[in-house]
Amino acid sequence: MSTRSRWQLPVLFAAVVATTFAAPRVSRLTPPSGLFSYGDPEPPIIARFLPGQRFDLQATISPDAGQTVVGVKFYVDDAEVPGQVTLVRATVSGLPANSVVARLRAYSQTTPGVHRLLVSATQLPNSQSVIARGNFEIVALPADTGLPKVKNLIFMIGDGLGIAHRTATRIVLHGVSQGKALAPLAMDTFPVTGLVQTASLSAIVTDSSPGASCYSTGNKNDNNEEGVFPDDTTDAFDNPRMEYLGEYLARTQGKSLGLVTTTDVFDATPAAWAVHTQNRSAGTGICDQYLDEAVPKSRLTVLLGGGRKWFLPATTPGSGRTVATDYTLPAELATAWNVVPGAIDPNRDLLTEFQQAGFTYVATATQLKALPAATDRLLGLFALSHLNVASDKIDGRRGRRSIVEDHGFPDQPMLDEMVDAALPVLAKNPNGFVLMVEGGSIDKQSHNMDSERWVLEVIEFDRAVARARAFAAANPDTLVIVTADHETGGTNVIGASRVTQANLNARASSGAANVAQLRDPVVGTYENAGFPVYGIMPDGYPATTNPDRKMLIGYAANADRYEDWQSHPLPLRDSNQPFATVPPLVNYPANAQARKVGAGYFIAGQVPGATAVHTGSDIPLSAYGRGAALFTGTMDNTDVFFRAMRAILVGADNTIAER
Repeated sequence: MSTRSRWQLPVLFAAVVATTFAAPRVSRLTPPSGLFSYGDPEPPIIARFLPGQRFDLQATISPDAGQTVVGVKFYVDDAEVPGQVTLVRATVSGLPANSVVARLRAYSQTTPGVHRLLVSATQLPNSQSVIARGNFEIVALPADTGLPKVKNLIFMIGDGLGIAHRTATRIVLHGVSQGKALAPLAMDTFPVTGLVQTASLSAIVTDSSPGASCYSTGNKNDNNEEGVFPDDTTDAFDNPRMEYLGEYLARTQGKSLGLVTTTDVFDATPAAWAVHTQNRSAGTGICDQYLDEAVPKSRLTVLLGGGRKWFLPATTPGSGRTVATDYTLPAELATAWNVVPGAIDPNRDLLTEFQQAGFTYVATATQLKALPAATDRLLGLFALSHLNVASDKIDGRRGRRSIVEDHGFPDQPMLDEMVDAALPVLAKNPNGFVLMVEGGSIDKQSHNMDSERWVLEVIEFDRAVARARAFAAANPDTLVIVTADHETGGTNVIGASRVTQANLNARASSGAANVAQLRDPVVGTYENAGFPVYGIMPDGYPATTNPDRKMLIGYAANADRYEDWQSHPLPLRDSNQPFATVPPLVNYPANAQARKVGAGYFIAGQVPGATAVHTGSDIPLSAYGRGAALFTGTMDNTDVFFRAMRAILVGADNTIAER
């Protein structure tokens, strides 16, 4: 089918429906499909599920003026789907009056293949009817041939981690001599590499919510949504769900789930492995759902990161809990999915409730290292919101403590230390586990165009990758996947400084902040880039990020900024921190453009706003352990889910030969 004819089909299809049935009208049918949207039954099939994976059916139906929708039924392969169909008012703007959303919850299908989905509805009093058609696929798994199965899955997401992020970090950490890298990153040693396409359901450029949900559900989500399909209500927690990998494996195999991140635990990537919402910012409800749903339904056993503000009652200083970000669920959703309905309770003491549920709670790196061996449930919240980034934590450990002291949490763990603590707890489950590990501030510092800080974030992430690889080497029934949800910043290595650091300092402080002073004689490209050398300390991080003739980074998806090629002494102010509006944090630079006014030359951004943005670039994936060979080639992000589940459910070859 040509591109032109494909895009003409929505109009033609709507005309046929209007001519045949006149009214009412179906404007949305979920799961989404090309058949419904374009009248196209051919691949790619948009919505795909595992045999037995549960998901909701939904339709938005608009009657004629003065009419009411009744008698909504769903059919799969011409057989009526049993169960309660609930009608609620559509509350988004732009739909006709009396439009309704029809929902049938927690459907599942075990027969592989493409299935026809149909919804029918009638309006009264004139008794006119409508039928709309879509489809979805149940992915056929290979026959069980007795191959060994993956018991443990360690899924590592470097948020925003593109190819250039890996390249730049390898240069800083190990160096290049006469054209050859002197050593690989830990992720470089993985024997299988592929490329992942990252578009979301709603755009060619994804945000982190669907960028992570695709790996945990096998389906596309809209931007800003996780674990749900879009709908036509404004309620953040009533959207049609699909079952997460963690939920499915806990239900069918008894596996445990662990979530480890350097960000606030409510943030998009960790939440997109356990929480169902159309609003990634609803932190109170998201963190409540960890305990209310993820603990009993996904066997959530480890939760480590920042975000203590969501666990403290609203009356406690520093709490982030609000009525506006809390949640309740529709009764039919709670019943069908067998979950608690939630409550609007901003004064809930979630921290105490986690401990009452058997979680050992730790608040510092020191406590994490002293974790009792008997710990079988672990909660660690090491800051009110996002953790300090690696470079600032390392500076704190080296005695330069001002930044971590300013943020109020000077004893925060590194990501590899959190992984070291999580793995023994999860490994106690004889049925195995799923562990998601996120290097979350690679993305945040790329948004800030803070090159040195994101490089050290990647170093921190790679050290955690090394821990996961060591575990898999000792436990060969483990699969480790390292990838990203998207690329951030259009980041790339453009060259290196042609001058010494002393000369660069002099140029930056001369008052002549212009291209003639700081760009033309400084930026070395091609042969003038040479081979920058960074000295690495025993702790595994650079002694300085300002060596002579340092590597230089450019951005294709950048916002306005000033550039003098110097490492920034302070991070940008983080508005997620509860005390960001009072000293000392209020004195941190508000955005990249405000950071170096008068101390660098102006670079006009490619995008509006104050931060660099995500790009639609493919991102690398590396795999190690049992089933790694499944991850070669170029694949859609949802394919990663089905390949991993094939290795878990059916089996796969043992670890392929290492390089």
